Amino acid sequence: MRLTLFTALLVIGQSLFAQHAVLRGLVSDTAEHTPLFQSSIMVLQSKDSFLISFTRADVHGAFSFSRLPAGKLICKISHPGYAEYVTELELKDSSEINLGKIPMILKSQLLQEVVVHGNMAAIRINGDTLEFKADSFKVQQGATVEELLKRLPGIQIDKNGKITAQGQTVKKVLVDGEEFFGDDPTLVTQNLRADMVDKVQVFDKKSDQAAFTGIDDGEKNKTINLQLKENKKNGYFGKVEAGAGSNGYYNNQVMFNLFKNKLKFSGYGILSNVGTIGLNWQDNNSYGQSFASSLDYDETMGYFTYSGSNDDLDSWGGQYNGQGLPVVKTGGLHFNNKWNQDKQSVNLNYKILDLDVTGQNASRSEYILPDTLYYTNSTQAFHNHILRNKASGIFEMTLDSGSTLKINVDASKDHKTTQSAYTSEYLAEDSSLVNRNKRQVTTVGDPEKLNTNLLWRKKFRKKGRTLSFNFKEEYQSDNSSGYLNSETKFGKDSLQPEQLTDQYKTFRNKTLALDSRLVYTEPLSAISSLAINYGLSGGNSQSDRNSFNKSAVGKYDAIDSAYSNDYHFSLLTQKTGLLYNFSGRKLHFNIGSDIGFTGFKQQNLDSGLSLNRHFVNWYPQSSISYKFEQQNVLSFRYSGRTQQPGIEQLQPLANNQDPLNIYIGNPLLKPSFNNSFSLNYYKYKALSETGVFVSLYGQSTSNAISSKDFVDSLGRRIYQSVNVNGNYNLSGNMDYSFKIQKADMNMSLGTGYNVGRNVNIVNDELNETMTKTYSFSFRMNKSKEKKYEFSLSPTVEHTSSISSIQQSINTKYWTFNLRADGDIFLPLKFQMHTDCEFNFRQKTSVFDVNNNTIFWNAWFGKKFFKKENLLLKIQANDILNQNIGFNRVVNSNYVSQNTYTTIQRYLMLSLVWNFAKAGSAQPKP
Repeated sequence: MRLTLFTALLVIGQSLFAQHAVLRGLVSDTAEHTPLFQSSIMVLQSKDSFLISFTRADVHGAFSFSRLPAGKLICKISHPGYAEYVTELELKDSSEINLGKIPMILKSQLLQEVVVHGNMAAIRINGDTLEFKADSFKVQQGATVEELLKRLPGIQIDKNGKITAQGQTVKKVLVDGEEFFGDDPTLVTQNLRADMVDKVQVFDKKSDQAAFTGIDDGEKNKTINLQLKENKKNGYFGKVEAGAGSNGYYNNQVMFNLFKNKLKFSGYGILSNVGTIGLNWQDNNSYGQSFASSLDYDETMGYFTYSGSNDDLDSWGGQYNGQGLPVVKTGGLHFNNKWNQDKQSVNLNYKILDLDVTGQNASRSEYILPDTLYYTNSTQAFHNHILRNKASGIFEMTLDSGSTLKINVDASKDHKTTQSAYTSEYLAEDSSLVNRNKRQVTTVGDPEKLNTNLLWRKKFRKKGRTLSFNFKEEYQSDNSSGYLNSETKFGKDSLQPEQLTDQYKTFRNKTLALDSRLVYTEPLSAISSLAINYGLSGGNSQSDRNSFNKSAVGKYDAIDSAYSNDYHFSLLTQKTGLLYNFSGRKLHFNIGSDIGFTGFKQQNLDSGLSLNRHFVNWYPQSSISYKFEQQNVLSFRYSGRTQQPGIEQLQPLANNQDPLNIYIGNPLLKPSFNNSFSLNYYKYKALSETGVFVSLYGQSTSNAISSKDFVDSLGRRIYQSVNVNGNYNLSGNMDYSFKIQKADMNMSLGTGYNVGRNVNIVNDELNETMTKTYSFSFRMNKSKEKKYEFSLSPTVEHTSSISSIQQSINTKYWTFNLRADGDIFLPLKFQMHTDCEFNFRQKTSVFDVNNNTIFWNAWFGKKFFKKENLLLKIQANDILNQNIGFNRVVNSNYVSQNTYTTIQRYLMLSLVWNFAKAGSAQPKP
């Protein structure tokens, strides 16, 4: 009653003392042009969305407001079954505005979107895709896509260009849904301009067959798709940069793009040693492993994949990860086109990479045992080189009105050399010497890879009835060789003699895997369907590892049988299952399971022993999502899968690449079963520009494949894989974004949480390690075109870890990171930029070195031409000379602190030219 009285007095006061504006319009259906009787029309204050007035349309669809206050207002119109219409107005005293005929569009025509006239809703949720309207997030003229992504809630980009979205690393960045140089996101984000982008879409990319049928096959990669504006798809654009600096640093790159309707042609070349772009092809899980001996059969994917081994000869995957000083020469070509009314399309990519990395690293570790501690100090000096060629192609065609065929082919060939020199010393709890080791390792490897994927899809006349067939082939080989020279000395109280190892090693690995899957879907009603699938897969792999000692004549021809083995692994899997799908207006869910029957055959050709094993594997899955409102969605996913042990874990062969850490295979390993779930909640309000994004992920594993370690009194560690129970991990992220309207400032608050329990066996005792991490972050950015732009993003994180074998030792520490970026746009087209990253880390008993750093960069430049597309700048990198490579590792009963060489202080003079020409004639700058 009091509020009603107050509102009435307020209205009367306004009527008596204020001049008023008039607003009128006519609401109608956009397709039928019929008036929409009883449509709801609200007028709100722009600054706080406070309701000023309300009315409904009459039988002719007409409405009017005759006593509105002057100022910035929002008019919001809604009608059942239609998408909302929102427009911003600025009324003056005694003014009159006629909106005319206002077309309302059915929701079914807009794919469940909110239409905001003049300023499209900044964020939309469409199914499992989170979509950002690019123009709603301000960036300066000429900004790159990377600068745009930094403005989006829930997305973070580090100083190396690595993208994280919703707590997960982004593996691919697509352009208009197509591959664009494939597997290095920085090639897209640091070269395409932000003003070309219409929408940024974030989603978990499934395999083509899973997207078509709805049956989850376990293949998911966090992906960003950049949907370009229609008027940017004709013409050419590109970038040329040349930079020369002090201390021998240089950075030169060129990229050219030609877009003509549906045809895209692009090329790039990079010569650089500053480590910023073109280095991180995401191929390390497929090839590039010089001594790959670990071959896993992924039961979810249905075929073999390489995984990292415990072999020091296999420690470099052919990528630059920020450690060391890189010299890169790389280039690539991309071609994409559609023709014949989009019935045929082709996507071709070729890339070549010549990468050389030289550097050093050092680490200090603490290894917790039931009755004592060991401390380890180690160093590594390395020089690695790789020449990599990769080509890929996708061809898709429409066979008839209901069927399509898609063929993917990719091939790669590497030549890789590595040289490493290691030193290590083990110290007892009282700091006395236990052992000391020196090693030198050199390798030469030639990995190769050929993959093909064929997908046939058929849609029948009955809506929802489909049939699809998928066939995959994967071939991988690696022929490598190298030398190991090791010298180990033990403490003065030890009677153990000095150990010397001088060996020549060869590795021959081959894998051929075939996988096929047939899926049929049948509609049960307009909103439900049933999917049935059957799959058959098989494969063969060979791992031939030989170690040779020097004979009396000085040649490496005396085979060491203890470290040599020829091992074969073959399998055959049959898999079938059902999945029920329900898709209502607000509720979507599916539930189902596959069952697989797998037979393994393991053969040791040296000993003549063989082992046959058979397993029954389950693959349950379920998902549910509920849409409360257009921009308010809750979703949940669950999946379970069986994971078989890899060939390296099974192969009964000792690995002596590090004589103080010897791994032995365990042929009696059982398969593990993993349960995983994810919970996501999104809510976004277009009028107030506020959003909440919450994600929760968890997994638990029974019969998890863990490690069994035994460390003797001489500090020698022998370990192998064993099955344990009790492993789990739970992580969560929350991001709240909002805009301070009066200050025109975008802000977001974030928090993260991770807790994990890992079980292993240490010196015959069961060890449970609990690790917890909490993080809190804040981000703000403000800009004014042609004046200034700045952003600030602090993050504080706390980590703790405790092992059950020694609960008195509890590793705890805080870390604090602050990143600040700023640009000032001066008269005469001068610009000044600075970015600074502060890292502060709490000391512990192991992490006792002060590694607090301030990494400060800046540049000053001038832009030329009318479009300001030529920039001459002088830049300073690492002004304070504090860019120390540093990381910390907390894992089970092991904690480690690592430092490494990386790119440091230099001055560089650069010239950057961004050029573009639209399809229609435009005046030159």
